Amino acid sequence: MAKASSQFVCQDCGSITPRWAGKCEGCGEWNSIIEEAVPEAAPKGVSPKGGRKIAFVGLDGESDKAPRRTTGIAELDRVLGGGLVKGSAVLVGGDPGIGKSTLLLQAAAALSKTARVAYVSGEEAVDQIRMRAARLGLSKSNVALASATNVRDILATLDANDAPDLAVIDSIQTMYVDQLDSAPGTVAQVRSSASELIRLAKRRGTAVILVGHVTKEGAIAGPRVLEHMVDTVLYFEGERGHQFRILRAVKNRFGPTDEIGVFEMTERGLAEVANPSALFLAERRGEVSGAAVFAGMEGTRPVLVEIQALVSPTSYGTPRRAVVGWDSGRLAMVLAVLETRCGLAFGAADVYLNVAGGLRIAEPAADLAVASALVSALTDTPVPNETVVFGEIGLSGEVRAVGQTEARLKEAAKLGFTKAFAPARGKRAVNVAGMAPVEMRLLTDLVKALGTPPPGPKRQTAPVRAV
Repeated sequence: MAKASSQFVCQDCGSITPRWAGKCEGCGEWNSIIEEAVPEAAPKGVSPKGGRKIAFVGLDGESDKAPRRTTGIAELDRVLGGGLVKGSAVLVGGDPGIGKSTLLLQAAAALSKTARVAYVSGEEAVDQIRMRAARLGLSKSNVALASATNVRDILATLDANDAPDLAVIDSIQTMYVDQLDSAPGTVAQVRSSASELIRLAKRRGTAVILVGHVTKEGAIAGPRVLEHMVDTVLYFEGERGHQFRILRAVKNRFGPTDEIGVFEMTERGLAEVANPSALFLAERRGEVSGAAVFAGMEGTRPVLVEIQALVSPTSYGTPRRAVVGWDSGRLAMVLAVLETRCGLAFGAADVYLNVAGGLRIAEPAADLAVASALVSALTDTPVPNETVVFGEIGLSGEVRAVGQTEARLKEAAKLGFTKAFAPARGKRAVNVAGMAPVEMRLLTDLVKALGTPPPGPKRQTAPVRAV
């Protein structure tokens, strides 16, 4: 009898090694490698039987649009690209307690008015979910509720003629396939459980939403292949100290990526924010030095947010650089350009940068707004109160053009702004009623627009000795 072959798989990153080791060479984690059986393959030289030829078609042709079902929550539908697609698989990740289960319970209750909805929880008992539903005022909703973790039992229940239109699985890390010996949450279990549930979604046309845990680095726990298996990946972002929650699409086969939905955490659950720009700027206090309003784009939605900077004398040998909501490496680059190309001195000062409201910005168009806030804080010169700022900064000190200028300016005009510090557009200038763009070609143009800064400390150089 042939000996069953096995392989050793890291339960954190999914790397496969021929033998056991205490430390994974792929991710560096200790004691994360376990032995798993290798599925039997066809004998060498023998081709699988029963296959049939596939038919190829051309790129040009008519295709039916994927039918969608709206959830009743406009911000969620926006991120999904217009609603849930029949037979799609959606993965939702986020920090513990951020509101994933609350949002999906609200979506299930809203969708249950027009469709069959099943909610399967592997983390909470039925009574706990009922208590949350009562707190949210959703007790009368027609949602089929169950607490289970065995994937075989779940498939036997959902794989019927009256299969639900939506099935929520909370969470995929608690599910297990009883044919495998590994514990729930391991790479093999997460991969197999997700594969079985996705196969059900495609076969029955049921939209499946999988809730995923995240690691301390913020990535969804389990094998990376999990994000490739599903159709849509959503991340739920936010800080515990802020009431705002951001639902961001990082992958979507049926709609745009980097689209966001904004929610506010209230006593009655998550409330939609139809105009996030007004909410992010609600606590803005007039002309204060070190603050600039950035006109950004999140997917197809223009969003205005305040960027705050503080420059203070340092009491340490090495100045401190603290960033919240932006890339610290990009801040270091902007500071270097300001010092080298504009003659400003930040080397003897601590620099603190914050994106107000808990939003995280990733696009390079925020460079000019960050530079405005830094220059304003250093010179104690407020940025004009009615001005928005956007533009990318190059290492030579030039201000580069960014996309969707018209959408940014229209959003700013809608909120009462009348001026914009923006990159020069040349012949492609965009005219928006009520807005007067001030073109910035070089970073020195921004410094001049905000006033002349005080001279920085002179650098001391050693005397040159004659040879």
